[in-house]
Amino acid sequence: MSETRACEVPGRGGWSRREFLGATGMAMAGAALAGCTSTGPEAHREAQAEPIIDIHQHLGYSGRPDDVLLAHQRAMGVTLTVLLPAGRPSNTASTHFGVANGLQARALGVEACYEFACAHAREYRFAANEVPDLDDATRVIQRYLHRGAVMIGEQKFGVECDSPAMQRIYQLAERFGVPVLLHWQVGMYNHGFERFYKMLEKYPRVNFIGHAQTWWAHIDKAYQDDPKNLYPKGPVTPGGLTDRYLGDYPNMFGDLSAGSGLNALTRDEAFTRDFLKRHQDKLLYGSDCNDHTGREPECQGAKTIAAIRRLAPDKAVERKLLYENAKKLLRL
Repeated sequence: MSETRACEVPGRGGWSRREFLGATGMAMAGAALAGCTSTGPEAHREAQAEPIIDIHQHLGYSGRPDDVLLAHQRAMGVTLTVLLPAGRPSNTASTHFGVANGLQARALGVEACYEFACAHAREYRFAANEVPDLDDATRVIQRYLHRGAVMIGEQKFGVECDSPAMQRIYQLAERFGVPVLLHWQVGMYNHGFERFYKMLEKYPRVNFIGHAQTWWAHIDKAYQDDPKNLYPKGPVTPGGLTDRYLGDYPNMFGDLSAGSGLNALTRDEAFTRDFLKRHQDKLLYGSDCNDHTGREPECQGAKTIAAIRRLAPDKAVERKLLYENAKKLLRL
């Protein structure tokens, strides 16, 4: 991979005067563009009054054009978006021999996300990512952490969660003080969910963000891993493994995105209200949707925002889930 040009978005490394002036210009351009979106000035002012951070979006998702992504996020009322890149295309067991390339969603890689975030610094940040068992994986990730990446992920590969390759990534996250976002899907991605507590205990200074089907299915104590039942319905039996990870480990957080997150929120709303109250400091809004509208009924991300607003026990908790927790955890 070629070296990236020197263009940092706001991040941990700070800005030079030249970079600050360049970003200010991009922010002014972004402000002008925002006033022309289909959401209209009143909707934009309302979104600014109650900002939303989306920790989980993808560039090029299912072929979605960049201008459509920009309009989509604004239509949802999102004021800051984190782009999660794919790793490099690889024909390895960890990518299921190419199945997981592009995060199995045609998502673009870290260089593209970095460039997009530079060009839209007012509204976008980016994560760093790579196929974990490639020889230079940590070097690639480190390069982009130096350039302002706010987390590592989305780690969506067919590897053991406690493998040496993954532990090297956890160690890198510890050095840089960034979270790691993991896609849990039994039989496909990040194997060994039931023993992940060992990693939480071994790396207490690393913040982990859980995401996807297996993560959200395990809010239910009665759930048994089943690749054919990744979106379980009906009442939830309290005390599931995900619930315990969130409650027992200060360094475990949950990403509310995707169909799996929305399903978990809506399958048993009485359980959800208590779940959101108990874990109000540990859950973060993400969309992870590939539609083009950013509005209900087509947009799953918009439906997740609506579910949070409906089910959060009060306004203070709603603001934590949609904004404050992500701002604090990612230091945005």
